[in-house]
Amino acid sequence: MQLENTLFEALGIEIVKYEKDEIILKMPVTPKVHQPLGFLHGGASVALAESAASMGGFLHIDPEKQSVFGIEINANHVKSKRDGYVQAKATPKHVGRTTMVWEINIVDENEKLISISRCTLGVVDLKS
Repeated sequence: MQLENTLFEALGIEIVKYEKDEIILKMPVTPKVHQPLGFLHGGASVALAESAASMGGFLHIDPEKQSVFGIEINANHVKSKRDGYVQAKATPKHVGRTTMVWEINIVDENEKLISISRCTLGVVDLKS
């Protein structure tokens, strides 16, 4: 898996845990991911959430025959953040043949909830 020259690198996202039933990604909260008023941008949180879900989905497929793509995501941002870091903890709620549903909780250093998301992934067969 290549992370260089991707959104991971641009946002400073690191992989903390990479297992089939739990993905944890860490992202620093710096001006790079702020909205104009100096707080964590909701879009950066959503990008982190979908990245975690997609990485988890990848572990449930045969990458030589299939791929996964985000087809829907929603987010509730419940707390703001100016600095430090956040972690996305993604767990599968449904793993099917053509779709998956992942829940992603984004928490701060003190495990306080920052954002909660649900992401639906489509499982797509690759053409030979």
